[in-house]
Amino acid sequence: MSAPVERDVRLPHLRLSAQVWGDEAAPPLLALHGWLDNAWSFARLAPLLASRWQVIALELPGHGHSDHLPPGMAYHFVDYVRAVLDAIDALGFERLHLMGHSLGAGIASLVAAAKPDRIDRLLLIEGLGPIADDAHHTLRHFRDAMASTATGRSLRAFPSIDMAISARTLASGLPAEQARPIVERGLRKTDHGWHWRSDARVNRPSAVRLAEAQVRDLLRGIEAPTALLLAQPDTPYLPGMRMRERAACVGDIAVTHLEGGHHLQLEHPDAVAAWANAHLDGRAA
Repeated sequence: MSAPVERDVRLPHLRLSAQVWGDEAAPPLLALHGWLDNAWSFARLAPLLASRWQVIALELPGHGHSDHLPPGMAYHFVDYVRAVLDAIDALGFERLHLMGHSLGAGIASLVAAAKPDRIDRLLLIEGLGPIADDAHHTLRHFRDAMASTATGRSLRAFPSIDMAISARTLASGLPAEQARPIVERGLRKTDHGWHWRSDARVNRPSAVRLAEAQVRDLLRGIEAPTALLLAQPDTPYLPGMRMRERAACVGDIAVTHLEGGHHLQLEHPDAVAAWANAHLDGRAA
């Protein structure tokens, strides 16, 4: 596996980290990871793409080695979209390909909708738009968010990396061998053990979500040729019917299903690389 290069991306208000695979002269492919993940979510996929594309796996604010937000601030979905747009400017790309997984796929969807002139092709793994409000539990979600007391401090320490991997596996169901690259990247060593690097405030529930009708209207703004890769069977919070209804809002989209779990790019990197290359080459059906 080829070793990536660490890169800082300086925004006006904070510093983001990125892992970069491939030649700087190659066409750029910006990759966005999922919630509580980091750039190493693409550790098995990126080397398979790096012979033809410069893969820049950007770490979102509060994740991986990127800066946390200042005290008193919260993480909002639309602010991630703005941060990615600022990062594209900071990287100096007029146009690029964009790929996202899970939360990163939702962010990538709205980046493509916000700036269609900047995105050549869009690749989405297990996500299309953000989680929406169906108006059935709005009050409960709002109260839960207002009651949240996450402070941004990582309170739990692990005596070893393997113990942290076990905790991630237990919490997410991600097999240990797939969780390892994300966990190793996501830890920092202190005198008291291993701590998560991610900002604890990332765990706060969202006080306000877009309505499903709003999400679909935003998806209609995507102009880039789009490929959506979904796990089979469905991930519980990505029901097949909703994904089909959202996909119908995108003018040029190809939907593919692959047997496996939520982190398809870690579970089946060769198959996902073939899917990605076919779309980037314009060969996808």
